[in-house]
This record gives sequence, C-alpha cells and structure tokens, in this order.
Amino acid sequence: MKHVIFGGDGFVGRYLAKDLAERGEEVLVADIARSDLPHYGDVGHVHCDVTNSASVAGVPIGADDMVYNMSAMMLSPIQKRIDRYPFFYPVNTFGAANIMAHTAASGASKMVQYTTDMVYGKTVKTPQDEDHPIAPLGHYGGSKADTETIADDWRMRGMKITIVRPRLIIGPGRLGILGKLFRLIDMNLPVPMIGSGRNPYQFISVYDCAEVARLAWEKGVPNKAYNLGSDNPPPVRKLLGDLIRSAGSKSILVPTPAFAVKWTLAGLDRLNMPLMDPEQYLIADEYCVRDTTAAKRDFGWTPKYRDEDMLVAAYAEYRRGRDDKADTNAMAAVPAE
Repeated sequence: MKHVIFGGDGFVGRYLAKDLAERGEEVLVADIARSDLPHYGDVGHVHCDVTNSASVAGVPIGADDMVYNMSAMMLSPIQKRIDRYPFFYPVNTFGAANIMAHTAASGASKMVQYTTDMVYGKTVKTPQDEDHPIAPLGHYGGSKADTETIADDWRMRGMKITIVRPRLIIGPGRLGILGKLFRLIDMNLPVPMIGSGRNPYQFISVYDCAEVARLAWEKGVPNKAYNLGSDNPPPVRKLLGDLIRSAGSKSILVPTPAFAVKWTLAGLDRLNMPLMDPEQYLIADEYCVRDTTAAKRDFGWTPKYRDEDMLVAAYAEYRRGRDDKADTNAMAAVPAE
C-alpha cells in the first residue's frame, strides 16, 4: 500500500509526506504545485488540480491505499465578501468531494480529512469538544462544514474518514495573519487587541498536525472528528506581551472595546475594505479553547509545543525572511541611468 496525500506540497502535507517517507512508507503527493523539497528524492509527485474531477481521477489510488486530503484555501490572504464563496468552496468543498468520490471509485476506503475549528462559530460552551454545535460564521468555516457533511455521507456508504479540526496552525512556511502583527512589533508600533486580552488564544503546531494525520492511519482511521490545539493556552495579553519582550520591541498593547472594533471591522467589510475576516474578529474576544481529550485518548497524542514558543519561533522566521530580503536587495545590481 501507499500513502496518497492530496495537497501534499502544502503547509501540513509536506511535513506528513516527509515523516512517512522517513519511516520507509511509499508516498505519493498529488498537488498542483511541486516545491523544491529534499524529500522528493524519496516521494512521488503527480500534478493534480482538486477542483477538476478529471484531474483527481488521474491520481493512481489502490484499494489498500491510505488517502489524506490536506488541500485547502485558507483565511489568508483576506478576501472581499463577494470573492469568498468562489475562493473557498471550489477547493475546500468541491475538491474534497472529488477526492472522496475518486477514493471510493478506486476501491479504497480509508481517508484523513482536515477541516477547521472554524466550523464551530460562536462559543456556546467552554471548552469546546467535538459535540459543540456546528454554526460557522462565514464561507471558510462553511466550506469546511459542508465538507464534513459530504464525509458523513461517504461514511454511510462504508468509507472510514477521520476528520481533524485544528486550531490556528503555525510553523515554518506560513505566517498568514500573524504577518500583520509581526510588522507592528517590528516597527515598535502599538498593538491593538480586540477586547481586554484576558481571553486565551490557542495555536497548534504544523508538526503536531502532521503527526496526528499519521497516528490516525496507525490507529485504524476512526470514523470520528478530532479537535487539535495546544495545552494551557495563555491569555492574549500575556502571549503578545511575552512576544514583544522577546523581540526587544517598544510596542505596547492597547486594549479596546470589542463591540466598537467589531462594528468598525464589519463596516469596512461592507465597504469591501476588509482588514480581517469576520470569522476571525467575531470570536477574537471569546474564550475559544478546543478540548483535545479525544485525540489524546484515541491516538495517544499530546501537543508538543507551547503557544508562547510557537509564536516566538514564527516571529524569528519572519525576521529571518525580512533580513534575507534586505540582503538580497542590497546585493542587487543597479541599472545604469
């Protein structure tokens, strides 16, 4: 058997592919992109556009193969309201449907599908376990919730599909909305918080995400959904304050009235000038902590990274990127006048 990873060139998929290959497993990445990654010496690659059913059908899947879907369009870069449905749904929902249909048609029956904790929407109970009501606040979470509905339908037809709902994933290779935060800190500018900053904020490492995908296969691909998030997330105020001190920045944290900030952001969104996606700012001051008991119990997993350490590491990567760009620009040839 082999492991077929749709979106395997992406943020989480590349770490899963590398992990499996290092364990001696046969791995095939199906992705529209092929980056210059060292593990492609041991990992196969086939070009695949998940939004095209014919392209997906061209990916070789055997009856005993294990399939993973890591392909996704994320909340960054921020999209205007009119662009959100055509941005998220073709990959996140229709692409996932294409992959599930092709997997079943190939005779395979085991799959890990990554979605998001954004399927929950507003906080109803704390901490949120996997039985929390599904009520997404926008097209990103909605596209993932619809994917879970499609997965439920294939489960009824005999497939085994493990659904994973990670919190905000951070790690080498992606900054997303954190880039805006890091720029403020880098420039010693005030850092506004939505609300008082007393509520916790929870991350999950890309390495943990890749590990759980592998563990789901090793544990027989349970027909369940699993939250992923860090342990003991600190309050936003402490998390950002520690980062500012670690960076040696003169930035200060500025608490704000959450209702006023949300009203302002909503107004900008209506004017097609979004600074944040509604799915981000509408819950920014809520106590959003995902209960990961099920993943710990069923997979024998524990998150290996603290939120504080992940954020500091992400800022360090941001700084390296800025410094490398500056060095490149300094060495660039100047055209003759």
